[in-house]
Amino acid sequence: MIPAPYLLYLGHSSDAIGIKTSRGLATFRPTDCVGEFRYDDCPLTLGLPRLSIAAGAAAGARTLVLGIANSGGTMGQDLIDDAAAALEAGMNVAAGLHQRLRDVPRLVALAQAQDLALFDVRDPPEHLVVGTGYARIGHRLLTVGTDCSVGKMYASLALTTALRARGVAADFRATGQTGILIAGSGVPVDAVVADFISGAIEQLTPARSDDGWDVIEGQGSLFHPSFAGVSTGLLHGAQAEALVLCHQPHRAHMRGIPGRELPDLAECLTMNLQVARLTSPHVRPVGVCLNTFALDTAAARAICEQTEDLLGLPCTDPVAFGVETIIERLLCPVP
Repeated sequence: MIPAPYLLYLGHSSDAIGIKTSRGLATFRPTDCVGEFRYDDCPLTLGLPRLSIAAGAAAGARTLVLGIANSGGTMGQDLIDDAAAALEAGMNVAAGLHQRLRDVPRLVALAQAQDLALFDVRDPPEHLVVGTGYARIGHRLLTVGTDCSVGKMYASLALTTALRARGVAADFRATGQTGILIAGSGVPVDAVVADFISGAIEQLTPARSDDGWDVIEGQGSLFHPSFAGVSTGLLHGAQAEALVLCHQPHRAHMRGIPGRELPDLAECLTMNLQVARLTSPHVRPVGVCLNTFALDTAAARAICEQTEDLLGLPCTDPVAFGVETIIERLLCPVP
């Protein structure tokens, strides 16, 4: 486990989606976060106390979490300098980037000298096996999306919490760096060698006989040219009996690809069901989760109602309105 409490890193970030790891920790593990570190040119905030590296360490932070993401998952010189400052101040450093902390000699030397640790969250587990697609018992739900960063993790956590509130056994299965930091375990599926993606998810969600649910965090989108391979492997390995489609209305284009429109919701749902049926022939859709953070309450409710009418499925914003309507559909006996 990564030692808490945390100082959450925003740095020079100006992309609200790019700080999703720091935001996720602030939202789902608030008591473990002492503050945020950001520069004057960063217009973003998590609503936490703004602390310098030294002040964060003095406030009791044991780990600086580099909770930002960028295309390719690389570390610039400023980020490396800030990680070094955290180590010099007595904090461990954790990151979920594709570029590993352990591959930066300066950070390795400082960590060793200070008897501190570097945590590379995006390391897949060892001894993965290829998937087989063989049937296994247990209930599994997978969140899928029209794009990256549309709320699949938030929806998965909300669904897990709602199931537990009803007395149903449920486990959140993290597949990305933010989810892993929140849950304390998981598989960073986008860092798994392609041949092992479906097998990694089979191992993450083994057979269970307690009538409980594994709620699997989705990644990417079948319609995103950069990440559709990861989404496909997840669909096959999950062998989900239920899918929840996640979407952010009014997004201008696919994340990172200006000019490429998001897919039609019905088309996206149909494609995900088709791909899932390779290993789960009886998979069914049970709801839609919209990320309506940019809309007022009336507009958010209106677009949820429109989406329900369009797809014939319960639709909600899990943060604004909860997920009870989807849970009702999920637990309703299949005719």
